[in-house]
Amino acid sequence: MRQNDSSSDVVIIGAGPYGLASAAHLRAKGVETRVFGEPMSFWERHMPRGMFLRSAPSASSLGDPTGRLGLSQFRSAHDLPAAKPVPIDHFVRYGHWFQQQAVPHVERRTITRVSTNARGFHVRVADGEEFHARRVVVATGISNFAHRPPEFEHLPLMLASHSFDQDDLGRFARKSVVVVGAGQSALESAALLHEAGATVEVLVRRPATFMIPDVKVTGVMKAVRKALSPIARPPFDIMGPRFISWLIAWPRMYRHAPLSLQRFLTWKAVRPGGSGWLAPRLQSVAITTACHVVAATATPDGSRVRLQLSNGTDRVVDHVLLATGYRVDVNRYPFLAPALREGIRTRNGYPALAAGFESSVPGLHFLGTPAADTFGPLCRFVAGTPYMARALTRFITSLNGERADRSEPVLNDALA
Repeated sequence: MRQNDSSSDVVIIGAGPYGLASAAHLRAKGVETRVFGEPMSFWERHMPRGMFLRSAPSASSLGDPTGRLGLSQFRSAHDLPAAKPVPIDHFVRYGHWFQQQAVPHVERRTITRVSTNARGFHVRVADGEEFHARRVVVATGISNFAHRPPEFEHLPLMLASHSFDQDDLGRFARKSVVVVGAGQSALESAALLHEAGATVEVLVRRPATFMIPDVKVTGVMKAVRKALSPIARPPFDIMGPRFISWLIAWPRMYRHAPLSLQRFLTWKAVRPGGSGWLAPRLQSVAITTACHVVAATATPDGSRVRLQLSNGTDRVVDHVLLATGYRVDVNRYPFLAPALREGIRTRNGYPALAAGFESSVPGLHFLGTPAADTFGPLCRFVAGTPYMARALTRFITSLNGERADRSEPVLNDALA
């Protein structure tokens, strides 16, 4: 164990889009920042090959303080076509390029424990290093929160896996697979499985699937965007209806909105659905709606899984792919000391956050999806990295972060 008296101003745990964008902004302001994690690991290891981003290219750039490291600049530098939708492998390569340009010093090591002390936080690394940090920013994404419904908890991964566990759906060629879910992950996984030669059926609990229509930018829409450009340019195509997207592009306003309005906006923005461009690829895929799994058991020889469905029918298949989403729960962060977790005020598992995405434990911040319960659905998308990186940096570099954050014009909350 390498125990010393060293300290750091800010430690960021996680090197995905939010961690990298925030580190770039903090370092640009001269804030001593250490970043821990494998860059873009979730996107590289837990997203099936052949997938595309749900967001458009214009809403898929990481927050960059210089304005020179966007997705379009990466494509130009590497002679890549301006494809829409954006292939996952292009986005992963872009993330690594962004990291090399903006945050070259990432410590590819694992933080195993964070606890509070008189100087802020005591941080322990897997290789034994221990040090102090004034602030800790948790930007580990959703890896810890994959939701596996209780009906499948007793089944081994060879029979029932979460979409998080799969990076190559081609392994299911010539297999029968049931996909559980109705969101982008479920529907696109079903398309990839079908294209790989699997026999696929999608089970959807709701009466119908929802497909997000492709947005046609008309002359009127262009005029509206131009008129709003000094205020906001929200990614209209990824967060529900256009007006809903525009409202969600103001996270601080969302934070102070009535709970009923917050829930309405969230439902409209992130309800289960697939991108319109998926529809042609699903024409030959069986989709059973108004149906869910009541019970799941392994066959006597343990090689397949039998599903009892709510409509009274059964299925016997080789595998069940659970595209059942992610549920944030602060208690599932393995590196937070128990006493520290107990001090975090939560709502439905999400940390309750104040200005600067600071939790009820002073100096402990949460970025990305865990911040969505307080600041809205924008935090779930890559499009939220510019706002969150700027706001976090503004808070940390201010002598009085809370007052400075509230005194700035609300228009600064809009997407740049």
